[in-house]
Order: sequence, then C-alpha cells, then structure tokens
Amino acid sequence: MSYTETIGSRTYRFADLKTLMAKASPQRSGDQLAGVAAASEEERVAAKMALAQVPLRTFLNEALIPYESDEVTRLVIDDHSPQAFAEISHLTVGDFRNWLLSTTTDADALTRITAGLTPEMVAAVSKLMRNQDLIAAARKRPVITRFRNTVGLPGHMSVRLQPNHPTDDVKGIAASMLDGLMYGCGDAMIGINPASDNLAAITKLLLMIDDFRQRYQVPTQSCVLTHVTNTIAAIEKGAPVDLVFQSIAGTEKANAGFGISLALLQEAYEAGLSLKRGTVGDNLMYFETGQGSALSADAHFGVDQQTCEVRAYAVARKFNPFLVNTVVGFIGPEYLYDGKQITRAGLEDHFCGKLLGVPMGCDICYTNHAEADQDDMDNLLTLLGVAGINFIMGIPGADDVMLNYQSTSFHDALYVRDVLGLRRAPEFEEWLESMQITDTRGALLSASTQQPLLEGARDWMGIA
Repeated sequence: MSYTETIGSRTYRFADLKTLMAKASPQRSGDQLAGVAAASEEERVAAKMALAQVPLRTFLNEALIPYESDEVTRLVIDDHSPQAFAEISHLTVGDFRNWLLSTTTDADALTRITAGLTPEMVAAVSKLMRNQDLIAAARKRPVITRFRNTVGLPGHMSVRLQPNHPTDDVKGIAASMLDGLMYGCGDAMIGINPASDNLAAITKLLLMIDDFRQRYQVPTQSCVLTHVTNTIAAIEKGAPVDLVFQSIAGTEKANAGFGISLALLQEAYEAGLSLKRGTVGDNLMYFETGQGSALSADAHFGVDQQTCEVRAYAVARKFNPFLVNTVVGFIGPEYLYDGKQITRAGLEDHFCGKLLGVPMGCDICYTNHAEADQDDMDNLLTLLGVAGINFIMGIPGADDVMLNYQSTSFHDALYVRDVLGLRRAPEFEEWLESMQITDTRGALLSASTQQPLLEGARDWMGIA
C-alpha cells in the first residue's frame, strides 16, 4: 500500500509503510548511510503528516519484514494480544499520540494495552513526538523487575557498576568495584565486560564478585557480559551465574550475526531459571541493544534504524528481563552523528521500551570520534532521569579503560539523584545505610565513617 501527502503544490508519495516510517524519522546519520532518510525537511514533515493518519490496525496487516522470512516478525505477530489491543484499535498513529499524552491516560491504562502493542506501532508514534512528549509519556509507565533487589520503582533510579579492566585483572576490577560501592552505585548490578571470552577467566570473575557479595551480604546481582553460549557453559560447570547477558537486535539476520536465535535465548533463560538464585524475584536476563546494529550487520532490510531497534525490545520482552540497556552512542557517529542525535535516540529508546513493558536503562555514552562531549551526556542524563529511566551506568571517571568510550560516572549518579530526588533500590539502600556508607536520606557519609568496610575489603583483596 502506498501513501501520499501534499504540502503546497507538491505531492509526496511513499511506496509502502516501511518507506513512510523511514522518511518520518528524525534526522540521523545511520538512515542517511542506509539511503532511507528523507531527502529534505519538507519531505520529513510530509511523511509525518501521512504517518499520523495511518490506522494502528495497519501494522498488523503490513509487515515491514516478511513473516515468512524473519522469526522476530513471527514473534511480534504470534504474541500480539487482540484483547489488549481492543482499547486502542480504533486509533490512528496521530490519535494514539494524543491518547498517550492525555491526562486521563495513566500507568494502569498503559499497562493494559502493553500486550496489544507491536514495536512498529510504538516506533511510529515516537516519530510524531517531540522530546518532551517522549519524556512525559515514558514517565507514566514504570516497569518494575526483581532479582535480589527491586529496580524500576517510581522515584527510584539504579546504577550498573561497570568495573572493567583491560586485562581482566581481578584486583583491578575489585578496586573499581569497591570504589563504586563507596559512592552508592551497584544496585542495578555489578557487570563486567570481560577482555577475554575464556571460560576460566569468566568463571574467575564470577567467583570473585560472588565471594564479595556473600561476604558483605550485598543485595545486588552480578553479570559477566560474555556470549550466551559461554554463560550456558559456565552454568553447566556450576559457576555462580546471576544475570544472563546477550546483545540482541531487531531482525533474525542481525541476531544470527550475534550468533543467537530465539531458541538459544530460550535455552539460556531456562538455564538461568534452573539456578534459582534470585531472592525477591526471578527476572534474570540482561540484554543490550543499540540503534544501528542491524544496519552495521547489513540486516536491516531497508527498515529505519530506530524501528529495527524497537523490534529488539520485542525480543527482550519475550524473556522477562531484569534489565535492558540501550548503549545509545557506542556504535559511533556513522549511526548517531552528534550529541543532538544521541540525545534524541536515547529518549526514543527509553520511551519505546517502556511502552512495550521493557525495563529500560541507558548507557549514556559516546565514542571519541563522535561530535559529542560530556555536556551532551549531562543533558541526556538529566532528561532520562526526569523520564523515569530504570538505570544508568557507573564507570570510574566516566571513562571505560577497556572499551575505550565515554559514559557516566559514579559522581554523575550522585548528581542526578540529588537534583531529581531519586532513590536507590530499597533493599540496596538499606544495605548502604547498615554499612554506614549513606545516611537515612541516601546521602554519602564521610570517608572516616566508611573506613571499617574499606579496611575489611582491602584485606579481602589482599591489598596492604
């Protein structure tokens, strides 16, 4: 089906829904690289006007990637709930935007329709929204998950403590981990990107974190971000695996490039569940995504990069994840050129994920060759804090010495919690207070008060 829109004396024609969605997308370098972006701002406006008139029902009948050739499309269609969709089935994309922003649409209403939404519907409505619209609507939709603590409660924001090391040195990682905990970070998880995929090295890191966690009774969860097949092997060998990690994308072909399928993710999910390591819940999958991953794998099929990204959230939703992380500026300026594009993408991803019922966090980041700086990250951090982000990253100095990119620091987490009045996961906050790291308000106590834990941890690490 083709779509048309007239502006003045000029009529714009869009061959199909896929083309219309791409032309309606805000400007970004990845869509330009793929050759699917609007050729002018006028064409972009025309596409938005035409998209606003498309009935939501259309997305159930016009697949952007064929059902027969893509298992993500099959997942989306087969898991769609007509009952949940009924409440909004009469709306167009433009009407849906108005409904989302209405003061009468609350968290209960958004929860009711979740199973009736497809990623394409959600991506479409986001293209009609200003940044403030994305923030306002996402803020209405908390997504709460539990493993050893509770993440995603309204008024709370958690931090993934990321103590990476370029050689996987256990003492170096332990020192960064302790540093983050002293700043009150780590309630989302303690997650290490290993420099090596060697199973013995991965197991060593898992054992180190688990030993520390048990010794000091820390109510958090650990993860070593290796390929899911390595995690399954580690589970089979009895390693203390909490969260099961995998990078995912929005098409079957892109996921195949990651060496995964829905069946393999199901196997990993069941392996993680079999350990029964959660204490307050059993959400245990940790997924990472990023706009541009499908394009970089030549697996986007002409679909714009943001819509491909939102399709990845449908994959995540299938496995009841504890955390989903859009690593928003990591892939590079070929896909998100500058701070403005990174900011927009982060707000889109958070909004779309939350609307699909996914526990969204964001690695607010950029690579050193992007047209962005730490001020851009401060802006996005603040906006996502207002929007109700589930978690952000905590990295020593905001500079990852292993992955070589810029993110957010322990101090950044203190800043956004302070200015927005955000609390940590309640179980973790109680632990910080009991360990005399923070007071009853969640504010850090002095280093002298923290000294007993510091001394004990130094002994544990074997550091004089």
